[in-house]
Amino acid sequence: MLGKSVVVKGQIITGEDLTIDGTTEGTVELQEHRLTVGPNGKVQASVKAREVVVIGTLQGNVETSDKTTIRKGATLIGDIRTARIEIEDGAIFKGNIDIIRTEPKIVPSTQPKPQGTASAVTPTATAAGGATSGAPETKR
Repeated sequence: MLGKSVVVKGQIITGEDLTIDGTTEGTVELQEHRLTVGPNGKVQASVKAREVVVIGTLQGNVETSDKTTIRKGATLIGDIRTARIEIEDGAIFKGNIDIIRTEPKIVPSTQPKPQGTASAVTPTATAAGGATSGAPETKR
């Protein structure tokens, strides 16, 4: 947490969630975490995070891998690149939004695979040009 009397000019890179309620200029990177710009927060920075929640003021481009939220009474001026966005009534936003498509995570199946191999039965053509029932022919 950066309190409302804290002023940071430069680059912030952190491996945990961060709340800024003071003034920040530069860049803010929280690749796998959440940035919250508090009600007194004034951020003038390029932001990269998993999630961004703006309650105060943010001026700069925002890139999130998950979600961007602009709360009622908040201001965000800049371009947003995100998978999901929420802009509440009464929020101010000026910029462009680019919705990115996230690839679904492939979860390995916990069910065991059958030992045999399955094959599809396809109809075969007969000499007359018709199709058989798909069952194998038996010779007598």
